[in-house]
Amino acid sequence: MSKKKLFFLFALIFFGAMIYITYDISMRTTFPGSKPQLKERLLHGDKQQNDTAAVDSLDKVQFNDD
Repeated sequence: MSKKKLFFLFALIFFGAMIYITYDISMRTTFPGSKPQLKERLLHGDKQQNDTAAVDSLDKVQFNDD
């Protein structure tokens, strides 16, 4: 009988931890469609975002064919 109680105790702790983790993750993230003005950002792009790959790094790399 004690093995059964121990199993249920661990199962309860496990499911409680899973529920807590699920709740925690859901509070930290947002659904992408819930962001305001999504259509405007898709049509016009994000003006704040800079192109970090504007300079082609392969032009500066020298390959040795030794």
